[in-house]
Amino acid sequence: MPTPATAQTRTYQVRTFGCQMNVHDSERMAGLLEDAGYVPAGEHDDVADIVVFNTCAVRENADNRLYGNLGQLAPKKAARPGMQIAVGGCLAQKDRDTITRRAPWVDVVFGTHNVGSLPVLLERARVEREAQVEIAESLEAFPSTLPTRRDSAYAAWVAISVGCNNTCTFCIVPALRGKEKDRRPGDILAEVEALVAEGVIEITLLGQNVNAYGSDIGDRQAFSKLLRACGSVEGLERVRFTSPHPRDFTDDVIEAMATTPHVMPQLHMPLQSGSSRVLKAMRRSYRQDRYLSIVEKVRRSIPEAALTTDIIVGFPGETEEDFQETLHVVREARFAQAFTFQYSKRPGTPAAEMPGQIPKEVVQERYERLVALQEEISWAENKRQVGRTVEVLVAEGEGRKDGATHRLSGRAPDNRLVHFTRPEQPVRPGDLVTVEVTYAAPHHLLAEGAALQVRRSRAGDAWERRNAQPEPAGSGGVLLGLPTVGAPPQPAEPVGGCGIGH
Repeated sequence: MPTPATAQTRTYQVRTFGCQMNVHDSERMAGLLEDAGYVPAGEHDDVADIVVFNTCAVRENADNRLYGNLGQLAPKKAARPGMQIAVGGCLAQKDRDTITRRAPWVDVVFGTHNVGSLPVLLERARVEREAQVEIAESLEAFPSTLPTRRDSAYAAWVAISVGCNNTCTFCIVPALRGKEKDRRPGDILAEVEALVAEGVIEITLLGQNVNAYGSDIGDRQAFSKLLRACGSVEGLERVRFTSPHPRDFTDDVIEAMATTPHVMPQLHMPLQSGSSRVLKAMRRSYRQDRYLSIVEKVRRSIPEAALTTDIIVGFPGETEEDFQETLHVVREARFAQAFTFQYSKRPGTPAAEMPGQIPKEVVQERYERLVALQEEISWAENKRQVGRTVEVLVAEGEGRKDGATHRLSGRAPDNRLVHFTRPEQPVRPGDLVTVEVTYAAPHHLLAEGAALQVRRSRAGDAWERRNAQPEPAGSGGVLLGLPTVGAPPQPAEPVGGCGIGH
């Protein structure tokens, strides 16, 4: 018979699906729970005393997936006295008490604006023995000000803004995360400096439209100033950001990227469609020529930059001519990678009610053509890297076959994934290894020769310290990807500008 969980041994899991903003929020949820005395469940446990779903309202059939997973947990909860289930994130913000009506075994429902309330709501539900539904209409505190449990010792997300002021017709995120609200630059830099003091050497600045930063505080050049300021933080070696909106991509940002050494030569800039007519229907506030002009300026100022993007295929009213315009932009921009999505209706968005919904078979056929073209370009762009020398930040979990192939894996400055031969000397996640690229595939590079240099780092030291202190119950506190019971974690998707680009 299962034994009731005690306050001293209660374990938790946070199961995340959606974009990097949700991953960032999940790290805060985990930190709050650990501050309240909970410990992470074991890595191979399929259930815990507290299971938190951090939901996404953008994915197709997101609600069906949530309720399917809640249904799987119902018998587990019945057999485990004291177990609690909480649902947060964008779908919770949208559906509210609908969740407890459809799944009455859920104990807590909380939204995107009151993440910090999670431990209190769990305790209240336990004491009062009834579900607690609390949805705030505006942000109570920036998630970055809350306690955190980061999965990485060497890299960290730093939210610089929350919410979105755009009204893209395919996206429900602004309605769920609210209007854009910017953090003060001093608060951001204080967090960055604190992270560096802990051993972090790479940060990613995060926002729904990250380069719109400053609109809330009245400074149109605030984002470029922030990039320069982050680049000057002693000990910080890599600065990235995601995801910018083309409308707000100004020349001062390109100049800051090009002239600030620690800002990485990488840009993820959502396209969504190459057709100016479709972009207008999407309310994307830029057109094909504007997008390609940004690409040209970035290429001219940062020749080694790798560009990635998001593209939606089959938006309502998209014609074959419109689709050809998208293929034209893909050929011109020569993206290193593209996250491509088939359009699907999102209830509550204007696009869901638009005429000219495209038949599924037409969308599928166009999607396959786009993927084939992008695969060809990705491979060709990666082949250009062969013979180049790159410094790789060694990562944990990037190479699933590393053990069998005797390799290590990590990211080059331009964020390309590199698998390389394991050096003779010990190398830890967070260390940096210089290698020569010898082979290219569409989605990764190989460096099959001996490492040219191994640079032990403070981040590697931080990883070593963390792993020298075993977790009480396991290290599986935050799971990424679709919240399927017992499934291994999957990588999060890009934020995608103007919400999430799919």
